[in-house]
Amino acid sequence: MVPPQLSSRVDQQVRPSSVDQLFRHIEIFSIICCSDSMIKHHHQPTHRMRSKTVDLRNGSTVTEFILVGFEQSSSSTQALLFVLFLALYSLAMAMNGLIIFITWTDPRLNSPMYFFLGHLSFLDVCFITTTIPQMLIHLVVKNHIVSFVSCLTQMYLVFCVGVAECILLAFMAYDRYVAICHPLSYAQIMSRQVCVKLVSTAWLFGLINGIFLEYMSFRNPFCRDNHIENFFCEAPIVIALSCGDPQFSLRMIFADAIVVLLSPMVLIVISYARILASILGRASSSGRGKTFSTCASHLTVVIFFYTSAMFSYMNPRSTHGPDKDKPFSLLYTIITPMCNPIIYSFRNKEMKGAMVRALGRTSLA
Repeated sequence: MVPPQLSSRVDQQVRPSSVDQLFRHIEIFSIICCSDSMIKHHHQPTHRMRSKTVDLRNGSTVTEFILVGFEQSSSSTQALLFVLFLALYSLAMAMNGLIIFITWTDPRLNSPMYFFLGHLSFLDVCFITTTIPQMLIHLVVKNHIVSFVSCLTQMYLVFCVGVAECILLAFMAYDRYVAICHPLSYAQIMSRQVCVKLVSTAWLFGLINGIFLEYMSFRNPFCRDNHIENFFCEAPIVIALSCGDPQFSLRMIFADAIVVLLSPMVLIVISYARILASILGRASSSGRGKTFSTCASHLTVVIFFYTSAMFSYMNPRSTHGPDKDKPFSLLYTIITPMCNPIIYSFRNKEMKGAMVRALGRTSLA
C-alpha cells in the first residue's frame, strides 16, 4: 500500500497543473485560428475574381478606342495618303457644296430630280465630314485614341446619314420611273409636297434606325482589345470587340441591313427594269440615248454605294479583314460622295449651265 504522502506527490507529477492546461488550450486555439486564416487567404483570389466578373457584367472597362487606320504604313505612305485624301475631301466638299447652292438658288432647277439631288449632296457632305477629317488628323499625329462617347457619336451619325441616303436613292429611282414612264402625270404625282414628304421620310427613318443600330452595337460591355482595325468606328468591327456574345447583335444588324439595303435595292431594280422596257419600246434613238444616259448616272451611284455597304454589313465576319474592310469603307465614305456630283453634273447639260451661271455670278461679284 502506497503511503498518502507519496501518492499525492505522484499525482502532482502525472496530472498537469491548471496553468499548463491553460497554455495548452491557448496553443490549440492559435493553431485553429491560423488554419482558418490560411483557408480564407486561399479562397480570397477566387472571391476577387468573382467580384471582378460581376463588375465586367455591369459595365464596360474600356473607356476609349484606338483607331489603327493606316498607322502600320510607312511615314512616306502616310504623307502620300494625307495629300490624296485631303484633295479628294476638298474636291467632294467643293462640288457637293456647289450642287447644294445651285439646286436651292437657281429657279431653273426646280424639278423634283434636282430637289432630291440637292439633298443627296447635303447627305454626302454630312457623311464625309463625319469620317474623313478624323482620318486626316490621324495620318498626321501619332495619337489615334478616341473616347467611348466620340466613337458612339460617330457611329450614330454614320448610321443615320447612311440609312437616309439608302432610302433617298430609292426615292430618286422612283422619281426617274415616274418621269419616264408617266410623263403626263409626273407633275401631279411628284408634287412639291410629295417630294418634301419623301425626303422627310428618309431623314426620319435614318434617325430612328440609327438609334436601333446604336443600341445593338453597344448593348454588350467592352472589356477586351480596344484596337479598331479601320480609320473610323465601324459597327461590325466594334461589336466584335465586346466581351459578351456578339452573334445576336451581328444577326440583328444583318437583318436590319436586309430591310435598309435590299428593300431599296428591290425598288430600284423594279424601277429601272420598267424604265429599260419603256426606253426599248421607243422608236426615237436620240430620246432613248438621252433617257438612258440620265438613268445610267443614277445606276452608277447606286452600284458604288450599295455594293460597298453590303460588303461591310452583310458579309460574315470570317470574310472580313483590315485589307478588305478599308478599301470598301473608303469606297462608300469618300469615293462615292466625290463621284456623285461628277456623275450627275458632267452628264447633265442643265447642271452644267447652272454651274456656269453660278460661277459667272461669283466672278462678277
